[in-house]
Amino acid sequence: MSISSTSAGPADFLVIGGGIAGAAAGYFLAPHGRVVLLEAERSPGLHATGRSAALFSEYFGNATVRALTVAARTFYEAPPDGFTAVPLLTPRGVLALETPGSAPQFEAARAAGATATRPVLEVDRERALELCPVLRPGAFGRALYKPGACDIDVDAAHQGFLRGLRAHGGSVVTGARVHALRRRAGAWRASTAHGEHTGTIVVNAAGAWADDVARLAGVRPAGLVPRRRTAALARIPVAVAVTGDREGSAGTALRTEDVTGWPMITDVADTFYVKPESGGLLLSPADDTPAPPGDARPVELDVATAVARFERVATLRLRHISHAWAGLRTSAPDDTPVIGPCPRTAGFHWLAGLGGYGIQTAPAAGALLAALVTGTPPPSELAALVKGLTPARDHGADREER
Repeated sequence: MSISSTSAGPADFLVIGGGIAGAAAGYFLAPHGRVVLLEAERSPGLHATGRSAALFSEYFGNATVRALTVAARTFYEAPPDGFTAVPLLTPRGVLALETPGSAPQFEAARAAGATATRPVLEVDRERALELCPVLRPGAFGRALYKPGACDIDVDAAHQGFLRGLRAHGGSVVTGARVHALRRRAGAWRASTAHGEHTGTIVVNAAGAWADDVARLAGVRPAGLVPRRRTAALARIPVAVAVTGDREGSAGTALRTEDVTGWPMITDVADTFYVKPESGGLLLSPADDTPAPPGDARPVELDVATAVARFERVATLRLRHISHAWAGLRTSAPDDTPVIGPCPRTAGFHWLAGLGGYGIQTAPAAGALLAALVTGTPPPSELAALVKGLTPARDHGADREER
């Protein structure tokens, strides 16, 4: 149900975007004042948050992203009382394969993963086959195992942030796409289909639409690019042969329930990934295709590519795709999130460009954003990251001073 902040008086914070970034921002800002979160769709998290591969991995992204992820782990492993009734992280692990021509990427992944909380391990073929019995031994050389990667309950995390925001007196307004945003007399006024909402501070957490929101405010865009990522859910045959190098060769029988303990399988060149999901296998070709903001749709060729790339390294043949979807991952040119205040636009803050890292970094990104907005010291483990995340790093001063 939509509400208007006009009747309740101005908010302290207007958060634009109800995905996990906006929800986390609202959660951490709510103890400091009244939050109104404006979500364009009928429910928060429709585009990116709800279409995530749901993996928490400290091995994923550049050094800044990995540091944000490490800082987020403590929150996800031991969330505050009342945040959730279910565990947010469940061990999964990732097995990354060195396929032909990817030796440099293998060495880079091994070096980057050596500093993780649980360092990567190089494993031999026998151990790789124990972790995933359908692997084709001749299709890969070396293999890395990333033991700290976990499945994350995305919905539980997202709802926990929204619930906490409301518990502190904040409001979530759905169906409220912002079509005008202006600052007058020290307050921001956002015009939506459900009336006008005013607030002292604006947090731009609009995901693929974040640069559009900036333009509405007269703020120079950050150069964010939404990119389509495709996924599909494949059903597992009741029984298939899993050993030998040729389809149909003799081997042990694999049944649907056997896949649940597999790690995520990927290659170090990042051309595909596969992981157990809902009794089947979630597959992606790890596509990164620029796309306009909107309701992303899967492309049949991308789904076929995901299947083909997995089948190059596995004896398992996937013939039944039960569902396919796509989401948008929105990134800055340097693939680092944009967090913090605009240098010359009073009261306008960014929490955007989280790319494929939004779920795993949300607690740290939200806490850091709240610290920067309120002028409180950021968490000690994040203080050194502030300069590298600021909007000013990629573009100069905003168009006009307000």
